Amino acid sequence: MAQLAVGVSFLSEYARLEKKVQKSTDKALEMFSEHTHAGLHLEKITKAKDPRVRTIRIDKFWRGIVAAPDKGERYTLLHVLPHDDAIAWAMSHLLSVNEVTGVLEISDVQALQALAEQHREPADALLFEQVSDADLKRLGIDPLVLIAVRTVRDEAGLDELVPHVPENQADVLQSLAAGFTVEQVWADVVAPRVPDEPIDTADLDAAVERTQGRIALVDGPDELLALFGKPMAMWRVFLHPAQESVAYRPTYWGSAQVTGGPGTGKTVVALHRVAHLVRTKDLPPRSILLTTFTRGLAEALDRDLAQLLEPEQRAAVEVLNVDRWALGVVREKHGNVAFAQAPELRKRMQAAAGDSGFTPAFLLDEWREVVLATAAESEAAYLAAPRRGRGRGLTKAQKRTVWSVLSQFSSRLRDDGLWTHHTIADEAARLVAARDRPPFRHVVVDEIQDLHPSQWRLLRAAVATGPDDLFLTGDPHQRIYGNHVSLKQVGITVAGRSTRLRINYRTSAEILRWSLGVMEDVTVADLSDGLDSLDGYRSALHGETPTVVGAASPTAEAEELALALEEWHSDGVDWADMAVVARTNKLVESLTRALGRHGVPTGEDGVRVATMHGMKGLEFRCVAIAAVGADRLPSPGAVTPAADDPVRHMLDVQQERCLLFVAATRARERLRVSWSGDPSPLIPLSGPHR
Repeated sequence: MAQLAVGVSFLSEYARLEKKVQKSTDKALEMFSEHTHAGLHLEKITKAKDPRVRTIRIDKFWRGIVAAPDKGERYTLLHVLPHDDAIAWAMSHLLSVNEVTGVLEISDVQALQALAEQHREPADALLFEQVSDADLKRLGIDPLVLIAVRTVRDEAGLDELVPHVPENQADVLQSLAAGFTVEQVWADVVAPRVPDEPIDTADLDAAVERTQGRIALVDGPDELLALFGKPMAMWRVFLHPAQESVAYRPTYWGSAQVTGGPGTGKTVVALHRVAHLVRTKDLPPRSILLTTFTRGLAEALDRDLAQLLEPEQRAAVEVLNVDRWALGVVREKHGNVAFAQAPELRKRMQAAAGDSGFTPAFLLDEWREVVLATAAESEAAYLAAPRRGRGRGLTKAQKRTVWSVLSQFSSRLRDDGLWTHHTIADEAARLVAARDRPPFRHVVVDEIQDLHPSQWRLLRAAVATGPDDLFLTGDPHQRIYGNHVSLKQVGITVAGRSTRLRINYRTSAEILRWSLGVMEDVTVADLSDGLDSLDGYRSALHGETPTVVGAASPTAEAEELALALEEWHSDGVDWADMAVVARTNKLVESLTRALGRHGVPTGEDGVRVATMHGMKGLEFRCVAIAAVGADRLPSPGAVTPAADDPVRHMLDVQQERCLLFVAATRARERLRVSWSGDPSPLIPLSGPHR
């Protein structure tokens, strides 16, 4: 029986096809899979660059592009395109097996030849002139691509070349262009993909097997239709080979950390690490804790994990966000607890501050970011505690005054039976550490950059120190809650077991370039007492340039936003695949009402309207960031005045940049940014504005 493989990139393409074309695709491929002689369904293309590129009839106007092996019965579906476009694609592309990695590759021969011809005139300098042909070939650059590479003069030329180059080779070229040495590129990009067995460059079937992670193998029509029934859900859990080597490493001799920018697959790596642990170890129920910062993110992890594990395997995994788990631990000991909300905390701190000379806002931050962060329980411990991220210096006498206020504040909270999420986590850490043995064998944590030290102490207590104890994923550039942590100070060491992912597989290069402009090349504090930058971070995809547009008034902005959403919908994007983002809940409510007046559906099955904080961990085909005027971003209430604390002011503005960066990088295909009045100073000035 013919067996189909499906290119992972096709899953996102399938989601964009009209419903009637999707149904025709399902029917055609179901019949194809069930037919004993699949070749009967395939059409050879006259004058095709590669005779193994065939087409299959979807309906009168649409055809599928299929890679047919020289031997065997495994066929790979690559694209579904209008008839003429499918024929043109088949006549211009070549299939090959990479001599170094053995994976299936696809090159746009006509485009590569045209680019090489276009830039064949001698140039004063070429982008890759310091890299020899031998090194490029060792890194997997094939002869056809090499000819075009030798004409590339600058990064703009590389951007022009990359869409026509096989994905793995594009990764190599972009890494070299980012300044990495040949040996670094070999270790980070190429070596994880090199197979153990000899490579037969004529064996397309074996190449497809090696390309798992970018190609999904399906055993029959039922599995194929199940894959198409939830294409984006499945797309979310596919691994790139470089990610696979991290997720499926047999063991880590201690805690391990994976960092990287948005869209680099950190969450996917975390999910597959859980799957690896479940499949390779004999684990009783609830042996692994999979956790993250918020409840919504934990629910998303739970849904995605269901794509990877059978129901009986899922029993080994407990999926809970940190605060929910901590609350459960504390309730077991103390029963129901009452939370002190922000207004109550400010009121109590105002009373405790008296005539100390310190504002309630400063004292609350000092309590959260120094006292609770370092678990200081005495004046001596507080005097010795590091004040990382606190810009205002204090004399020893001032510290004693502050401690007097904060200890009184803490005591009265306890006496009145009031808690915060941080004090809950602190108490949970104490209770778990006092148990005879830790509750979990392995802990996997996503979005680590937003966890408070009290939460880290709880996670450290949750698992015994040893191989594969903690597996951590996150991005310091997406820190949106202001928590600054040193893993060493909470008993976690990842030295020698840290990996940085650099390739974005979600967001187009055009959207990513704009988003990086938001960050202004700033470095941010990592979790290992160092700095993290986005050097070398890049996208594997190309798409439309973001639309950045101002409006005369909030009313006009809302009307133009509604028109843009309707245009996206008319282009075939489901309402639920769009998001509108604003800085505050008040703005979200206002935009929701305005969109409703213009007939744009929101909520369940409609456009998602959310705050920048609420977008964390999500992704959409199209994202509109609205109301980013100078008076809205940075949010005045979220930024400490520079006169009060210049360092804290700088960190607060940086946090606002991170919020905008997170919101922009939720978009896969289209990004629209708008405001009324004057634009936010955080919006990059370069690029098209209207």
